[in-house]
Amino acid sequence: MEPEVRAYLIRIVNTISMALLWMIINTTAGIKFGYGYWDKHFTTGNTIFYSWLIVSFAALIWYMIRMWSKPLNIKM
Repeated sequence: MEPEVRAYLIRIVNTISMALLWMIINTTAGIKFGYGYWDKHFTTGNTIFYSWLIVSFAALIWYMIRMWSKPLNIKM
């Protein structure tokens, strides 16, 4: 495989992997542990979960922008 194509595909796989990891972590915390739902009132756990969701999403976007803005590191 050519080095340019390989570097590009590795970048795509890293982007998809990080997005899926972020979704798995937040889905597990939100659905399985119940922090994504509230019954009659908003609890401290809900506040922590939604704060984490927003901060981690911003960090994910920052990471992806930073990764894609770098030029491809191609070794010949």
